[in-house]
Amino acid sequence: MFKANHAGKSQTVTPVAQVNPAAPHPSSSSLPPLARSEQPRAELADYTVYHLSALQRISCIVLCAILFIMIGYLFYHQWIIASVLAIGAWFMPKLLRKHLLERKRAALSSHFKQALYSLSSSLAVGRSVENGFREAAQDLRMLYPDGDNDMIRELNIITTRLEYGQPIEEALQDFSDRAMNEDITNFADVFVTCKRTGGDLVEVVRKTSATIGEKLDIQQEISVMISQKKFESNALVATPFFFLIFLNVTAADFMKPLYGNPIGIVISTICLAALGFCYWLIRKFMNIKV
Repeated sequence: MFKANHAGKSQTVTPVAQVNPAAPHPSSSSLPPLARSEQPRAELADYTVYHLSALQRISCIVLCAILFIMIGYLFYHQWIIASVLAIGAWFMPKLLRKHLLERKRAALSSHFKQALYSLSSSLAVGRSVENGFREAAQDLRMLYPDGDNDMIRELNIITTRLEYGQPIEEALQDFSDRAMNEDITNFADVFVTCKRTGGDLVEVVRKTSATIGEKLDIQQEISVMISQKKFESNALVATPFFFLIFLNVTAADFMKPLYGNPIGIVISTICLAALGFCYWLIRKFMNIKV
């Protein structure tokens, strides 16, 4: 601070601190817990969407295009029509994304049931809620040594938020909102209501885990029962293709009138559409919800 005389008046001038543009900005890891809690939630998993990698998308399109070309040539013996059928491969990544998302959500439900059993046991022996979630994560690590598990990561997120002082109700509600799973939503609602009203948390968690576990067990039993039927249905759908290959190899003259004329193209198109409809109908029958 120094004094300057301007127009006969004494003024006090305070020097301005210099800002170094090269100085590093504080990283998110150096922020206090409250500041870290305000960071975007972009890193948290969203279980309602599944993003394919570029390799997965390209591989799916290429493999499906080759498959459709082979099927088109098998039914029409014309490369132009086969190439037109190959355009359908562009829409196959959407089906692959849906299949992988369903498999991911099914694995999350199965692991959630195991975590509930562990949490119920921990609360029954007198552990706190925080230690109960931490113990559930340890139990899942014992069942899955690789540790690459969505439920383990979610349990770690919940325990970390508890260490930062965030209420357990908010942590569970956030997990429920991102999972969009009926069982997880029901458990979060019951847990939050019990915490707010002061109910018997141990008994509520035990009954809730038993109910959800029974539902998931029924789903697994149904999946095991229809697994053989799924294999048989896939074999039945694939049989006409192998039969057509067999006829083209062993009796080419017998199949020759079917190709190269409008009537044969119409008949082949009707047969191919009927096979596709049967495959879609079988999948609808096999998709049993509990």
